[in-house]
Amino acid sequence: MSSLSFRDVWEARKRISSFVHPTPILYSEPLSEHIEGHVHLKLEHSHPTGSFKLRGAANKILSLEDKDLKKGVTTFSTGNHGISVAYVAAELGIPCTVCISNRVPKAKVNRLKKLNASVEVVGSSQDEAEARCTELEREEGMTVIKPFDDRKIIAGQGTIALEIMEQCPEVDEVIIPLSGGGLLSGIAFVMKSIERSIQVTGVTMKKGAVMQESLTKGKPVILEESYTLADSLLGGIGTENRYTFPMTKAYMDKGVLVEEAHIEEGLIFILEHHKMVVEGAAATGIGHVLHCNELRGENVVVVMSGNNIDHDVVTDLLAKS
Repeated sequence: MSSLSFRDVWEARKRISSFVHPTPILYSEPLSEHIEGHVHLKLEHSHPTGSFKLRGAANKILSLEDKDLKKGVTTFSTGNHGISVAYVAAELGIPCTVCISNRVPKAKVNRLKKLNASVEVVGSSQDEAEARCTELEREEGMTVIKPFDDRKIIAGQGTIALEIMEQCPEVDEVIIPLSGGGLLSGIAFVMKSIERSIQVTGVTMKKGAVMQESLTKGKPVILEESYTLADSLLGGIGTENRYTFPMTKAYMDKGVLVEEAHIEEGLIFILEHHKMVVEGAAATGIGHVLHCNELRGENVVVVMSGNNIDHDVVTDLLAKS
């Protein structure tokens, strides 16, 4: 179905080792007390790019031939993937163009520019940004680095699961932010390959939950994007989705739509109890844990996906709390 193999993930781990170092896993005492179990936080926001996306981007770009690298890379992104592609491109000294929608927060746009990427703002959705990437591929020969629906990207994200199994082999459930499905597909594929009983839960915001709606309808659909704190989870999955839609359908045990207020609560909770600033997508998993009655006594790992959030958003949330 996925044509992804366990070997692909191990090869990705070796390929990206010069760019990606294992991230820590943190035991959360307050969350553990809350569920009367054990909660660990996988700190993927500790990468130099501020998100897990570095893994997939590095694996894909480093697998390209020299002739393709010289022509450069382009991508469409809600921010984190674009930042990671730009980071790898800068390290390799190759051209990079990132196409984004006008919904991408200022902090992420500024980060892209600091990495010397060429930034093109195209329309109000990721689908429109993707169309511009296709033009750049046709006109300038640049290689499109897809955010999620690519075997190399998925394998790169799957390296997170290898680390989780080393750091917390007793894990019962993994809670993963869900958007296009690259993160969940990679982690879930590895987890289910090792131990089928490990539960995989995908969490996303209620507004514009494209993958969840696609699973309900039985095929990829297009939804209008709207404001959410979990802006990294916005974007379509592609109507011609080849990998992440069937993989999410096959490997995800449960999908949860998280209230916006619970995402806010998750952001404040992590800031107050762990002194960490994360973005809304990462806080979605925390918001779920705080309001889920089915985790009692379990060993849970929550993937903290990123920390690229506007300072103004954090300031406003603190003022409200």
